[in-house]
Amino acid sequence: MEKKSRLRRLTDKLYGGLPMTWPAVLLFALAAAILTAVVLIVPIFKNTSFERLGVTFEAWIFFAVIIMANCKKPLESALKTFVFFLVSQPLIYLFQVPFSYMGWGLFGYYRTWFIWTLLTFPMAWVGWYINKKNWWSLLILAPVLLLLSMEGLGCARAAALRFPRLLIAALFCLGQVLLYLYVFTEKRAQKLVGLLPLAAALVILLARPQVQLNASVFLPDDPVLTEEAVVTVEDAELAEISVTSTGEDSMIRVQAGKYGTTGFVIHDGENEYRYTLTIYQDEGGHNQIRIDPAD
Repeated sequence: MEKKSRLRRLTDKLYGGLPMTWPAVLLFALAAAILTAVVLIVPIFKNTSFERLGVTFEAWIFFAVIIMANCKKPLESALKTFVFFLVSQPLIYLFQVPFSYMGWGLFGYYRTWFIWTLLTFPMAWVGWYINKKNWWSLLILAPVLLLLSMEGLGCARAAALRFPRLLIAALFCLGQVLLYLYVFTEKRAQKLVGLLPLAAALVILLARPQVQLNASVFLPDDPVLTEEAVVTVEDAELAEISVTSTGEDSMIRVQAGKYGTTGFVIHDGENEYRYTLTIYQDEGGHNQIRIDPAD
C-alpha cells in the first residue's frame, strides 16, 4: 500500500475527515463570526489582508468548501452551508454594533450578504459534487478558481505597488487555487486544465487598464458653474473630466485609466478655475481621487 505524504494526510483530514455535525457547523459559524468581527473592529487590521475577511469572498469560499467536502450528500451540503452563513453573517454585524458609530445602522450592509446567503443553498448543493474528483468536478470548480485567481493576482499587483500590502491575501487566494486542484482532481490532465482559469485571470488583468475609476465628485472650492463650463485636461491619457451638474451643486465626472497626477482647467465664460488631479491607491488597495486647487 502506497504511503501517503504528510500533505495528503492533512488534506484528506481537512476535506473529508472532519465530523461536520450540526453542533460543529454552529460552532464553526460562531468562530468565523467572532474572528471576522475582531479584524473589523481592531484598528491594527485596518487596510490589511486580514480586513478582507469581512469584505471579500475568498475566506468564505475557504470555509464553505470545508463544509461541503465533509458532508455525505448534496442536500446535507446545501443545508449546512446555508445555516453556516445564516448564523455567521448577522453575528458579524451584531458583534460590531457596540463599537461602531453607525450602531444598528450597520445592518444596512447585511442585505447584500443575505442575498448571497440564500444563494449558498443551490451553490453548495451543486458544489458538493467536487468531491467526485472528475471532469464535472473541475467544471464546477472553474468559476471559483477564476474568482480566486482574479482576486489573488489583483492583490499581488497591489503588493507590487506597495510591498508588502495585501501580500498575504494574494498568497491565500492563489494558494487556494493550487490546493483545490491538488485535493479535488486526480488526473494530471485535470490539474493542467484546472490552471486555465489562472491563465485567463492573468490575461484579463494584463489586458484591462491599470485603473478603472468612474466617479462624480465636488470641486474643493465649490465653484458655481454654468452650462457654458468646459474642461481641458493636460494629460488626457490619465483621465477624462466633464461637468455633470451646474449651479449650487456643481460636480465633475472623472474617468481614469491609470495612476498619476495632472492639471486641468475649467473655462466658464470669463471665469477660469485651475486644479490638480491625483489618481492613487490608498493603503486598503482602493482607487482614490484627490483634487486640489492649483497654485
